[in-house]
Amino acid sequence: MLKSFTIETNTRDEMVEVTSLVQDFVSKNNIKDGALIVYCPHTTAGVTINENADPDVKRDMIRRFDEVYPWHHSLDRHLEGNTAAHMKASTVGPSQQIIVNNGKLLLGTWQGIYFCEFDGPRTRTFYVKAL
Repeated sequence: MLKSFTIETNTRDEMVEVTSLVQDFVSKNNIKDGALIVYCPHTTAGVTINENADPDVKRDMIRRFDEVYPWHHSLDRHLEGNTAAHMKASTVGPSQQIIVNNGKLLLGTWQGIYFCEFDGPRTRTFYVKAL
């Protein structure tokens, strides 16, 4: 079972929580137990699981990514000028695995699933595959 999701991002760097979309996929497909892969097919975006209680976590993460991977660097040679976005996406990674138990995503109390945009705004796709 595979589902494609399309989302719109609004800024260059953005973490969009997609937990409810993924849980809806589980519920609508009556998945009781197993695992999911949430996958991003873009080289300048990724997927992570992190805290969803305090919005400062997202802001701090984006700020720290910018500190480590500044958008403009005098030695970057990539013609599109988005080397930082590629670095951030490689750091976050393209996918996450989530266990499904009794029809619910097995996430910690403070955890959410995030689509991480690093070269927006854009129309993006991510996939959820049930295993």
